[in-house]
Parts: sequence; C-alpha cells; structure tokens
Amino acid sequence: MKKLNAIGLDSKKSKALAEKLNVLLANYSIFYQNTRGYHWNIKGEKFFELHLKFEELYNDLVIKIDEVAERILTLGYAPNHRYSDYKKVAKIAESNQVDNGMKAVEDILNSLKAIITLQRDLLTLSADAGDEGTNALMSDYIRAQEKLVWMYSAFLNK
Repeated sequence: MKKLNAIGLDSKKSKALAEKLNVLLANYSIFYQNTRGYHWNIKGEKFFELHLKFEELYNDLVIKIDEVAERILTLGYAPNHRYSDYKKVAKIAESNQVDNGMKAVEDILNSLKAIITLQRDLLTLSADAGDEGTNALMSDYIRAQEKLVWMYSAFLNK
C-alpha cells in the first residue's frame, strides 16, 4: 500500500513534486532579483514605461515565490531559502546588464520561457500524483505568463 502524506498524496510523488518546486523557487528567486535590478537601474528613452512594468513584475514574482514555498510546505517538505542553493539548480542566471531596457526585456522573455517550461513539467508531475493544488497553481501561472510573453514580445516588436 502507498504511504500517503498529510493531504492524502503519495509520499514519493510528493517528494518529487517538492524537489521540482524547489527548482522553480530557485528560478523565481533569481528572476525576481534580476527584475529588481532592471527596475532600479533602467536608463534611457523608455525609462518611465519600463520602470513601472519592472516594478509590477517583481511585485508579482514575490507573491509567486511565497506561494511556491508554501506549496512545498503543504506537501510536507522544506523550501530552500539560500541563494547559494538557488544558483546551483536554477536555469536562470544572474543578469549582468541591468540598465539597458531592451536587453532587460529580452532577459525577461528568456526567464519566462524557462519558468513556463518548468511549470509545464510540474503539471505533468502533479497530474500523475493527483495533486490538484499544485496543478491549479501551475495552470494559473502559465496562463498569466503566456500573456506576459505576448506583451513583452510586442514591446520588442517580435
């Protein structure tokens, strides 16, 4: 018989979900800090427009970081919290160039692609585990982020 965790999910499958959610948490955390850097340091012609958009984005990211960490806890595991651990597993790298708005938007698009891909992987894992909570969270994130990809791509005229 399967061993179930406190919310009635298979413990082994929950562990795999928590591990993948910790990877997502690492990527969100680095993406957040990069976006703060863009917001703080943006210069040039589109300063006023991008400064506000970057603030909107990092405010949204900080909420998602908290929700992902709380989901890991709900599954019965601990969210990673050390930036050194994040850097080891994240696909998103720290941004070195944070004052060029167009470059920042390109970096944001690349970060969103990495995040959406991870969340799609989590959809597969959560569906297999019967974990509607994680599944719903990832679905909501993906829907909103796909719209952001469209909007930031339109900004770059792509």
